Amino acid sequence: MTDDSRPLAVFDLDNTLADTAHRQRYLERKPRDWDAFFAAAPQDPPLAEGIELALRYAEECEVVYLTGRPERCRRDTVDWLAAQGLPEGRIWMRRNHDRRPARRTKLETLRQLAGTREIRVLVDDDELVCEDAERAGFPVVRARWAAASAELKVAQEREGRT
Repeated sequence: MTDDSRPLAVFDLDNTLADTAHRQRYLERKPRDWDAFFAAAPQDPPLAEGIELALRYAEECEVVYLTGRPERCRRDTVDWLAAQGLPEGRIWMRRNHDRRPARRTKLETLRQLAGTREIRVLVDDDELVCEDAERAGFPVVRARWAAASAELKVAQEREGRT
């Protein structure tokens, strides 16, 4: 099988592979400090459950990453993934000023990917993303191994920030 014919395993980053708990404090203040929140991402500890799952899927699938992080975080994200020993893979990121809800942007990207490749799984912590993906017929694994953050949920859905 060539890489172009392998199914895709699509992984979210924040609270799926990367533990964002140490940077939640930037979302708890008013106004939220988004620059500091994203600047702290390189120090995210890995989430063992997510990392192990990605490595397992990499045995049969091409692992790709679908995140609500803005495009300006690409270099830090690529470096973080490499430091964790995760497979190199394409990374879909939010345009810097795109504020649509994560469930809309991620479902849009999943549909584009499914036009040319089988989606074996989406692994994500956002319940709304997971629900919409399942309704659209995508297989989903809910990443429930990180501590839930009310502030991050608001950011994902209402503010379109991650």
